[in-house]
Amino acid sequence: MREPAFWYRPRSFKSHALRPLGLLYGAITERRMLRQGFDAGIPELGETPVVLSRGYGGRLKGPVMVDRERHTASDIGDEPLMMVRDVPVVVAHDRLEGVALAKSRGATVVLMDDGFQNPRLLKDASLIVIDSERGLGNGKVFPAGPLRAPLKAQLARTDALVLIGNGHAANDVAAELAKRNKPELRARLKPDAASVAQLLGKRVFAFAGIGDPARFFRSLRACGIEVARTRPFADHHMFSQNEIAALAAEAQREQLTLVTTEKDLARLRGREGVPDGIVPFAVQLEFDDPAALRQLISDHLYRARERRFGRR
Repeated sequence: MREPAFWYRPRSFKSHALRPLGLLYGAITERRMLRQGFDAGIPELGETPVVLSRGYGGRLKGPVMVDRERHTASDIGDEPLMMVRDVPVVVAHDRLEGVALAKSRGATVVLMDDGFQNPRLLKDASLIVIDSERGLGNGKVFPAGPLRAPLKAQLARTDALVLIGNGHAANDVAAELAKRNKPELRARLKPDAASVAQLLGKRVFAFAGIGDPARFFRSLRACGIEVARTRPFADHHMFSQNEIAALAAEAQREQLTLVTTEKDLARLRGREGVPDGIVPFAVQLEFDDPAALRQLISDHLYRARERRFGRR
């Protein structure tokens, strides 16, 4: 689904009308978040991280270790295919089964992807990530807004805030967490130099099916790339063969270079009819203070060990 535009408007009749449903949805989620989760019993010394993902958009319920040679986005989702290039990934709809598989493969740290509100597992540390330009939209709970649970309940369980970009839309959240002595880490998406060099001097047709396609288009233009046409799709969009063919035909007709995100290209990988020459525009999350991030992680791992060793 594409996020409704009214989620990011301060005043909207649709949002107001859906507020009762949002209150009910938020109350249910908040109650779930209060449950005592299962203690996975890790980490230990000598960390071996494994990412635990639900594999949104994939057909496999798991638990399964992601294999780039064997799996496609239709099997396990697009994000696990990207993450497995750098770290082992387990996809599992049942988080406890996923932890069991990760531990059987030697995991000493489990990184939950998008599991903040999920109560099945006890968390040693919880981070929230916010786009500093978009912020939290209208601040209301789904379906009236983009939040999955009331903000107050989520902030109470937050150990650190990661703000991406130079915007100010999340300053109120940062200020509230500062009152609770929770750290704020600033980061930004840095375009890959090779990707930029490959596109400079070319007229491009940019398409993307991510949470905020407009930000991707702005990033291209900010790098001096001539964006002649754009085509946004819904987040996690699974492109049909007709859509792929239409994009390729339009690009060829206007002599444009097709460019998309790495996340979108992961969903196109292995599909029939995908034209050669689609350029992936790679970006990397770069922290202003990497040492602060390392210290945060180290501190939480130390405290997690202390809690576990203290029970033995």
